[in-house]
Amino acid sequence: MTPSPAPQAQLDRRLGTADAVVIGLGSMIGAGIFAAFGPAAKAAGTGLLIGLALAAVIAYCNAVASAQLAAQYPLSGGTYVYGRERLGPWWGFTAGWGFVIGKTASCAAMALTFATYAVPGPVWLQRLVAVAGVLGLAALNYRGITKTVVLTRILVGTSLTALAVVVVAIATGGGATTTNLGGWGALTSGGIYGTAQAAGLLFFAFAGYARVATMGEEVRDPRRTIPRAIPIALFLTVGIYLVVACAALLAAGPRGLANAAAPLIAAVDAAGAGAVASVVRIGGALAALGALLALIAGIGRTTLAMARERDLPTWLAAVHPRYRVPHHAEMALAVVVSVLVLTTDLRGVIGFSSFGVLVYYAIANTAAFTQDRANRRWPRWLNVFGLLGCVTLVATLPWISVLTGLAVSAAGLLGRTLILRGRPR
Repeated sequence: MTPSPAPQAQLDRRLGTADAVVIGLGSMIGAGIFAAFGPAAKAAGTGLLIGLALAAVIAYCNAVASAQLAAQYPLSGGTYVYGRERLGPWWGFTAGWGFVIGKTASCAAMALTFATYAVPGPVWLQRLVAVAGVLGLAALNYRGITKTVVLTRILVGTSLTALAVVVVAIATGGGATTTNLGGWGALTSGGIYGTAQAAGLLFFAFAGYARVATMGEEVRDPRRTIPRAIPIALFLTVGIYLVVACAALLAAGPRGLANAAAPLIAAVDAAGAGAVASVVRIGGALAALGALLALIAGIGRTTLAMARERDLPTWLAAVHPRYRVPHHAEMALAVVVSVLVLTTDLRGVIGFSSFGVLVYYAIANTAAFTQDRANRRWPRWLNVFGLLGCVTLVATLPWISVLTGLAVSAAGLLGRTLILRGRPR
């Protein structure tokens, strides 16, 4: 008689609605605010404001799809689980793989952003500081999800304070002017392609709500908590992004942002408020740390779910007996992100991250479209719009990001094919 498999270790449900909102805010505030405005301004100029609005609309479609699916399937793994349940194992794997590779790149982007703001020194020193940040936060995540939430609250509060300082300093510095916007015609100076590319580059900044869905196994009353927390976190973030984007453009103009490694530092300097630059540096560094902290937690949970289904090595499915976290997955992630930090640049990893995340949400929208009336909270047309939006933004990303994303995705699918062929029937 074949023995029944041992029960899998479970995570603890410790998070309420406020905790989930904080996790989402910590994941979103930092990515676009402190890093993506530069590449977006280079792509679309002042039209990055239109790109930001477009990214926000598509993000909302993706958010409601994720919330609806998470309420029906409150397990760790996010769209990896939803794709498997609604569309089949291959769709689930494609979504999970897209999330893991895309968000691993996001981790590298956040680590590099942290170092850029924290250490205005040589590049080699910034990379070493970035690695130290990755290893330190991985060690914190190792100690349990409640410690992650506590630190995220502190980092989000500090980041919001720094952003408020940025906006007030630009408003009172005397150097901000509407002439930097270039008039109404400047909104379309990047053309349709440039504006869409800006939306794609800014999109990864809005993907923090996914962290709430991937933690479905650790949220109390997930059917109620997740559908509430995801839209709240997204709407708060969009409002903050619009205010800061307008202030930065008024101060530095699109060209000043496009050429800056730290766009908000460039904005306060251009506004004549360079005295607050140190506050902005601290805020940027802490915001990036907050996003990195939540990213590590979210990727660990998706990796855990994939390893449980043997789509990744089963060693990664281990849950720490005391701290109840996927410690093997988080240790492996820390190593991979450290390698990326030492070998890549910020703009490159932002584009690659957007590719993986957009693939993930395209599948999320497809899976949500198949849900029946009993589990549906929003209309199907939002799923269709979200899917088309994701596909469009992927097509407009920088070509090197698309080619790299396709190559890594193909490698993952080929690897799964070989693994399945090697298993006994």
